[in-house]
Amino acid sequence: MAGASLVLSDDSTLSRIDQSLNKFEKILALLSGLAVFSLMVLAVFSVSGRNFLNQPLPGYVDWIEQAMPLIAFMGISFTQRDGGHIRMDMLVGKLRGRLLYVAEFFTTFAVLVLMILLVWGTWAHFQRSFDFAAPMWSRDSSMDIALPIWPAKLLAPIAFSVLCIRLVLQLWGYARAFAENTDTPVAVPLIADAATQAAMEAEHVSGLESEK
Repeated sequence: MAGASLVLSDDSTLSRIDQSLNKFEKILALLSGLAVFSLMVLAVFSVSGRNFLNQPLPGYVDWIEQAMPLIAFMGISFTQRDGGHIRMDMLVGKLRGRLLYVAEFFTTFAVLVLMILLVWGTWAHFQRSFDFAAPMWSRDSSMDIALPIWPAKLLAPIAFSVLCIRLVLQLWGYARAFAENTDTPVAVPLIADAATQAAMEAEHVSGLESEK
């Protein structure tokens, strides 16, 4: 069946792994949303303290720096599953069948190579910051209230590693779709036209209203 994101599922091993990983991706996306909400709360405290007590929240910029990786990276794999990143749909949308799956496979493979390099680079960046022998295990800290930087630096390779797993699953999905020449591939985002997207949004809103 198709979900709201136009990602099909069945009883195959690929689909089961896809759905299990998606549960973890949703948790990471939730953490990202909570980070955004937390920054809003901190902003209220900081502005209120400045206006009423003439004392803004200490280390407000430091906490923003800590939360940025949560906001920027934690939802990246969740978005990739749904095909929510910037894509050349005007070109890819004109392809059909095996030609489409070949194009998607090679573009996804290129992204996977890039992300593997980013995992390697960000992990090395984290290692330069982390030190068991240093205070708070950190060789560096934020400017104002001296928060350790390594937790924020660790989030990038974690998020990118999850994205690499997602990309491997999508490569599996495109390869399987090419082999079977199916019109209903699983575990990969399908391109929806404007009418389909409108229908999906209307169904989603109707579902929310019925829950109320």
